[in-house]
Amino acid sequence: MNQPLDPASTEEPPPVGSSAEIIEKPWGRELIFADTEHYLGKVIKINDGSRLSLQYHPRKDETVYVTQGKVATELGRRGQSTRSITLRTGDCLRLRPETVHRFAAVDGDAQMIEVSTPHPDDTVRLDDDFGRS
Repeated sequence: MNQPLDPASTEEPPPVGSSAEIIEKPWGRELIFADTEHYLGKVIKINDGSRLSLQYHPRKDETVYVTQGKVATELGRRGQSTRSITLRTGDCLRLRPETVHRFAAVDGDAQMIEVSTPHPDDTVRLDDDFGRS
C-alpha cells in the first residue's frame, strides 16, 4: 500500500515514470523495478532451454511468482542433494536464506516476478553453465 507523502518532509518524491533498470544475462534478463533499503523487486525472463546458476544466498530472502511459462526448479540445502519441482504460471515459492536453488525455462520462455530483501550481491554460485563464479 502506498504511503501518503509527508508534507513536512524535505525528501524529494521520486520522479513519475522513472524507468526500470534492465540487466542482460546469458540466460535471459532481469528488469529491476524496485530497489529500496527494504526490498528489491525484479522481473526475470528466462530463455527457453536456459537455466540460472545453481546458487544460494547467505542473507537474501526471496519469493518468486511465475507469470509466464514453466520453470524447472532445483531445491535443496547446502551439502545435500537437490530435488526437482516444476513451477507453472500462477505458482509462487519462497526461498529462505541458504536455500540452494536453480531455475530453468522448459517448453518455451518463462517469466517470474521476484521480491526479496535488498541483498543484490549476495549470490554464491555452486554450478554455472556460463563459467561464472
